[in-house]
Amino acid sequence: MSQELICAMRSLVVKGLITFTDHARSRMFERGIDSDAVINLIMDGEIIECYPESSPCPSALILGFREGRACHVVAALCRGRVKIVTVYWPDKDAWSDFRWRRCR
Repeated sequence: MSQELICAMRSLVVKGLITFTDHARSRMFERGIDSDAVINLIMDGEIIECYPESSPCPSALILGFREGRACHVVAALCRGRVKIVTVYWPDKDAWSDFRWRRCR
């Protein structure tokens, strides 16, 4: 599932079929992450969690690296477009290797 989803997302991103929610744009601005960086994160990153039942569209958590720093992107596959839901720097105390959530 994750390999198919990331391939579908990459195919749409290459065609320019990507949108950013207002929430994502706000968080990107706060964190100094531009849209080109998000595109690169999708193109070079890996899905670390899949949310096939998420509503209204299936989504995934993508791990990528920007200037050597781990970054997470939540992206959804919605009506023939990739919708960026949020982008953030993962908390090293909450993640193991930035791929697995730590138990609390």
